Amino acid sequence: MAVTGVILVLFLIAHMYGNLKIFSGQQAFDDYSAYLRDLGEPLLPYSGALWLMRLVLLASILLHIYAAVTLWHRARAVTSGRGAARYVSTKARRGHQRSYASFTLRWGGVVIGLFVIYHILHLTTNTIAPGGASASPYERMINGFQLWPVVLSYSIALIALAFHLRHGLWAAFASLGWNRSQRVRRNLNIMATVVTAVIILGFFIPPFAILFGVVQ
Repeated sequence: MAVTGVILVLFLIAHMYGNLKIFSGQQAFDDYSAYLRDLGEPLLPYSGALWLMRLVLLASILLHIYAAVTLWHRARAVTSGRGAARYVSTKARRGHQRSYASFTLRWGGVVIGLFVIYHILHLTTNTIAPGGASASPYERMINGFQLWPVVLSYSIALIALAFHLRHGLWAAFASLGWNRSQRVRRNLNIMATVVTAVIILGFFIPPFAILFGVVQ
């Protein structure tokens, strides 16, 4: 669960950086998109490196889901179907502390999964074309994010991602054995919050810049 989560976070950082190139103009953004397909040539065929990355991402997503279902099933099995009380803490009235992010983790994952399918159909395969279809990745982004319903759906997915990412990063740090003291725990919490804030803000900027006419 933790290892596949880290792989997906690294992808999010790279994807966020690529999205920000929208501010460099159409030529730069389209050249960046073309570069991803040319990457690895002539050692690899056209789009070969891109498909390798897609396969790694797909495998990571499937293993992440499998791990989530397996852990949920184990928790139900050892508690006779009642579920496990988590995060023992004297701060909580009943002695067990759960954050909103941890409570909604699996449903946030469903929202993110559904959005990813829509996102691919829109900006990758050009199957869904709100605002108009185009062979240019730059124009597809501009056409789509000029529409407030598209930006709204994107925002809902990003909010779900923020909760999922914040708790997921913290849980991954703990699962990988980094949570060894109260001081380290505090630093890991800060790190998870900062990384989440940077990624989510980086994804929020382009659609709203397009919606309000900063990028045209």
